[in-house]
Amino acid sequence: EALASQLTRENYEKGMIYPPLSNIRKISAHIAANVAAKAYDLGVATQLPRPADLFKYAESCMYSPNYRSYR
Repeated sequence: EALASQLTRENYEKGMIYPPLSNIRKISAHIAANVAAKAYDLGVATQLPRPADLFKYAESCMYSPNYRSYR
């Protein structure tokens, strides 16, 4: 459901069954937030308190593949 909800009407009309990869980071954070929400709802996520905004928390935990120059 989390993945399917990311498909826009425009994407659907173009014949796409998955959202475009250009939005992969946003889509991944959305899916992670939905998985975390379900884990908290089921009571299996007990190590950390539930963040107020699971989507923003998921985004903050994502790896950023940026190369930083040290010189």
